[in-house]
Amino acid sequence: KNRALESNAWLQRETSFGTGAPGPGLITRFVFQVILVSSSLSDRDQSLFLSVDEGATFQKQPIPFFVDTLIFHPKEEDKVLAYTKESKLYVSSDLGKKWTLLQERVTKDHVFWAVSGVDADPDLVHMEAQDLGGGFRYVTCPIHNCSEKLLAAPFAGPIDHGSLTVQDDYIFFKVTSANRTKYYVSYRRNEFVLMKLPKYALPKDLQIISTDESQVFVAVQEWYQMDTYNLYQSDPRGVRYALVLQDVRSSRQAEESVLIDILEVRGVKGVFLANQKIDGKVMTLITYNKGRDWDYLRPPSMDMNGKPTNCKPPDCHLHLHLRWADNPYVSGTVHTKDTAPGLIMGAGNLGSQLVEYKEEMYITSDCGHTWRQVFEEEHHILYLDHGGVIVAIKDTSIPLKILKFSVDEGLTWSTHNFTSTSVFVDGLLSEPGDETLVMTVFGHISFRSDWELVKVDFRPSFSRQCGEEDYSSWDLSNLQGDRCIMGQQRSFRKRKSTSWCIKGRSFTSALTSRVCECRDSDFLCDYGFERSPSSESNTNKCSANFWFNPLSPPDDCALGQTYTSSLGYRKVVSNVCEGGVDLQQSPAQLQCPLTPPRGLQVSIQGEAVAVRPGEDVLFVVRQEQGDVLTTKYQVDLGDGFKAMYVNLTLTGEPIRHRYESPGIYRVSVRAENTAGHDEAVLFVQVNCKVTPFETENLALYLEVVPVIGINQEVNLTAVLLPLNPNLTVFYWWIGHNLQPLLSLDNSVTTRFSDTGDVRVTVQAACGNSVLQDSRVLRVLDQFQVVPLQFSKELDAYNPNTPEWREDVGLVVTRLLSKETSVPQELLVTVLKPGLPTLADLYVLLPPPRPTRKRSLSSDKRLAAIQQVLNAQKISFLLRGGVRVLVALRDTGTGAEQLGGGGGYWAVVVLFVIGLFAAGAFILYNRKRPGRTVYAQMHNEKEQEMTSPVSHSEDVQGTAPGNHSGVVLSINSREMHSYLVS
Repeated sequence: KNRALESNAWLQRETSFGTGAPGPGLITRFVFQVILVSSSLSDRDQSLFLSVDEGATFQKQPIPFFVDTLIFHPKEEDKVLAYTKESKLYVSSDLGKKWTLLQERVTKDHVFWAVSGVDADPDLVHMEAQDLGGGFRYVTCPIHNCSEKLLAAPFAGPIDHGSLTVQDDYIFFKVTSANRTKYYVSYRRNEFVLMKLPKYALPKDLQIISTDESQVFVAVQEWYQMDTYNLYQSDPRGVRYALVLQDVRSSRQAEESVLIDILEVRGVKGVFLANQKIDGKVMTLITYNKGRDWDYLRPPSMDMNGKPTNCKPPDCHLHLHLRWADNPYVSGTVHTKDTAPGLIMGAGNLGSQLVEYKEEMYITSDCGHTWRQVFEEEHHILYLDHGGVIVAIKDTSIPLKILKFSVDEGLTWSTHNFTSTSVFVDGLLSEPGDETLVMTVFGHISFRSDWELVKVDFRPSFSRQCGEEDYSSWDLSNLQGDRCIMGQQRSFRKRKSTSWCIKGRSFTSALTSRVCECRDSDFLCDYGFERSPSSESNTNKCSANFWFNPLSPPDDCALGQTYTSSLGYRKVVSNVCEGGVDLQQSPAQLQCPLTPPRGLQVSIQGEAVAVRPGEDVLFVVRQEQGDVLTTKYQVDLGDGFKAMYVNLTLTGEPIRHRYESPGIYRVSVRAENTAGHDEAVLFVQVNCKVTPFETENLALYLEVVPVIGINQEVNLTAVLLPLNPNLTVFYWWIGHNLQPLLSLDNSVTTRFSDTGDVRVTVQAACGNSVLQDSRVLRVLDQFQVVPLQFSKELDAYNPNTPEWREDVGLVVTRLLSKETSVPQELLVTVLKPGLPTLADLYVLLPPPRPTRKRSLSSDKRLAAIQQVLNAQKISFLLRGGVRVLVALRDTGTGAEQLGGGGGYWAVVVLFVIGLFAAGAFILYNRKRPGRTVYAQMHNEKEQEMTSPVSHSEDVQGTAPGNHSGVVLSINSREMHSYLVS
């Protein structure tokens, strides 16, 4: 080793480095070319040392930057990217002699070369870079010209920092807004679409596990998980995901990196190992069909000394550590290889669960069907000659001079003194090529000594090349003995244990394969479906999850188009079975029906709700569901501007407008076609003194019971997520009145004296963020309430979000309507916030009949509902096949009849002389809990959309109902300015 370069590091592909302990003096990225990077603290200028003759000679090349990471081109050896400590990216096309600045403000470890066969330009670079505004973007450019003109942005909006991943056919990133993270994927460089995970996975984190064979495996940490992840697999486009394994163990490493205990077994496609953690116990599982079915590992009957293990299922199994090694030059705890199919060697233990401090070594040569113990301690493993030679060196902190090797797949082991002086072993390397029999052990004699590299050549141990007579065959099967795996029967060649010969370069392991007929086990559940629980008779049956309706047309389904409806099954990707059972069948082609508009939204581009007079405002209208081609949109901007649009949500073009006068304007959009209608409302505050509003990462939800009775007290609650300790001002609009109530509390109470639909809108102003949500209430004179409860399993899957409660309520309503024949529009199920999960079923009166009048108490509908609930006929499916029952809740009073009752409201009236002083004290002294302050809004300039109210008018004049609280008569903008100053 060159002592002048003692603190240098050798690089291989994307290995990062810095000052500190020296690294090994060997590189295998290019066979003939070596790059050595100077990283000495004493050097003022950094240099590269370049060799084109395998390190025989080096040429010093000064560079004007400090290298952090080198990224070599996957195909062209002279091209290399250099990421600097200043977050700049340079490129060289002559192995580091000349460098050109490619891009600045680039995110470390999120730079990728073009993928061969996918990207049209092999010199294209994908990168995540920060823009001038501080946000992060996904950009691409060719290395020969990365000017602003050629800098492309395949995705228009900002992305989350550190989220870009380019891998094989796929590109991934995430975008967080309104307290919700969305994950995007592009397949073979097509447009980006949302990754469809189960609706209530609500990921806290997502890790890409594998993108092999046109399929994505992802590990998702869901909202309720702390140290485990759930494993999902996708369709070929990487869009729709289905659950394959729950609760895979994870561990967090340095720099917040996450390791997931799952390992793809190389050499045999479709085989994975995973460690599942349930109730604190970690157990190892294996799958042979890409996660469709999982089994525990079979324990060996004898240990390495020939003594019985006394380990028998179901109480005892083999468990393996699935850790990656921190050192890239050692094998980790489990070792597999593409050219050695079926050969798996790993560290673990026998017992009821995995034990951290036990690292006995076990080996299988038939892909996990049978195992043998080979060592009592963990060893570093290296496969040579397609697994024909297995080398093992003990993983220990003491110096060694002995290695062990086996030429019969671990049945017997020999020892070899690879050095006369014991060394601290730091890694094992093999020469390029799977057929090699030459390896290098590198380490150091002491912590102050130079590196010792010892070459070990096994070629003299073999006198000849193997012939056909030296091989036998073995058949791949799962633990049940089934040979049809991934739709085919496969046989592999292996060298006989009595043959001492070299497999060599021409060796191929695959022998024969025969396609099988398709069976149930070749199909897994499609997106939105779950396997039936093991307690039920048909565990292969896939049933729709409670939030998923397979017959519903896609959101973008337009009249005249067709769509396919899933039957609940899809064939495992890469499964080649033919004929036989076809659970997937040919999906039925259905005509897109004329559907009413749903999920209509109107917002200002940039998500602001406060603007200045004379400022251009761009209104964006979106529609989540329903036909868009036949829908007309009536737009009222609140200042006299009214217009009718068609194709408004289809084109996505905003409506440009300008407000000339200060005030509060009610913007409404009504979407209507012959199937129904929907309405969206936005209140815009026009003020000369507007602070630029930002939505940050907040979300606002208005929670209110959708059905209330006349003069019944109702609570309106605004839920701001995540919880924010800053002062928040809430603006409440009830009905069509433009005079809002103002409060510091997130809830208000009111009641309504007239029947009909009433829209309630709330805005929350928190710092520079202003958000809005809106709901429609149905005020009725009579209805009945049936208390409901759920089996306790539901509590574990309750994320306590408004949308989840709405979806569960909808599925209960739909099931009750189906079982009782009560029209669905007469049933409303409302889940209560919090735990335990409880609900109320609102049974509404049918439309009045002119011939007779029916009493609610004698209505047979209630008896039918109670009958099906008592018979346990109402249930739905959750994650992992958990079935939840719906039952009557015992309240001691049975069904409650509401509506039409009286009541009173306590209205606190302050004396006029003390009004302002008391209000100012309440507003300024924020330590007084539980006090709500309301301000009657007045506008400085009278116009069409405002109706100033006299101080002497009753409070009921401000909205279609009564509102509790203290009424203050101060200007709204003065109030808001005072609160946030």
